[in-house]
Amino acid sequence: MPETSKKNIRYTLGILLLLVALNAFAGGYYGMTGAEGVPVQWLAGSPFRNYFIPGLFLFAVIGSLALVAAIAVFRQSELARKITFFCVVVILAWLAVQVSIIGYVSWMQPVTATIAILILFLQGNFLKGIKK
Repeated sequence: MPETSKKNIRYTLGILLLLVALNAFAGGYYGMTGAEGVPVQWLAGSPFRNYFIPGLFLFAVIGSLALVAAIAVFRQSELARKITFFCVVVILAWLAVQVSIIGYVSWMQPVTATIAILILFLQGNFLKGIKK
């Protein structure tokens, strides 16, 4: 694969991870501050009485993991593939738990899942060339 194509794919992957991180930071902050306008009834049957803990997880774990993965991709770190793969697994698990608790409630759920799968595809096929 030409070097220009690898660079473009790396930047696409890094930017997608940055978008996931920004979305997780914003969504997590929104949840931690009360998630105004989001029905608390959606949490019925879950261990949560409000959105603080899910928001904290979204902010601290998913946001930070996606940011670290983006940095690793941009730096061409030999750990980029592993960090990115782990990030996608956490995102998809988060979405699976979320949908099992509150159901399908937002267009963001399938969009985030699609982006995570796209990230998985990109990291699996195009980060193989990173020096080990």
